[in-house]
Amino acid sequence: MARLTTVDTLRDIVKPPNPRTFNKIAPELDEQAIAFLQRCPFALLSTVSEDGTIEVSPKGDEPGFIRVEDPRTLLIPERAGNNLAFGLTNILNNGKIGLIALAPATGETLRVSGTAEIYDDADLVAAMSSAGKPALLATRIRIKHCYFHCARSILRARLWDPTAWPAPGRVSFGKIIAPKMGGGEELEKQIDSSVDGAYTTRLWSNG
Repeated sequence: MARLTTVDTLRDIVKPPNPRTFNKIAPELDEQAIAFLQRCPFALLSTVSEDGTIEVSPKGDEPGFIRVEDPRTLLIPERAGNNLAFGLTNILNNGKIGLIALAPATGETLRVSGTAEIYDDADLVAAMSSAGKPALLATRIRIKHCYFHCARSILRARLWDPTAWPAPGRVSFGKIIAPKMGGGEELEKQIDSSVDGAYTTRLWSNG
């Protein structure tokens, strides 16, 4: 197998799209896209660092948490998380952003590309409250283009088919972090216990 190095070689395998496919790409949300976001509880946000590293951050909340300010502008609340803030830092540095929004039991996904800004306006973050907690920050996305992606990847993955789901899994952050801190099994348990608290009593706050 040879490494591909040119677009022409790529297009020998992945044929150019039907010209009509480009007609689904738009500079703003239509009625279907707005309705989709009203049902959407989960999205993946991509940003790019100054050295070109891509970061992808999961965002999940009540359905409709991605607010449609107008057909060319979205608002996304920032909630409690791991505080690494890689994506937020990237937005401050260059403003580039991409988004894929998913809605349960729907095969199509909504893709958005554009630029973003971060706000801490008190009225704005209060308006984006959930479970009685105001947003920490608000990310405003200015849409460059958006479109629905077809359902084939979701159907192949059987993502919304419970009969195809594997047994529930759990990641131990303790096994990842403790050895790097020179700790053993006891520290592993402490770290995993703290994570359990973040998933339950501290789901909405790092306090």
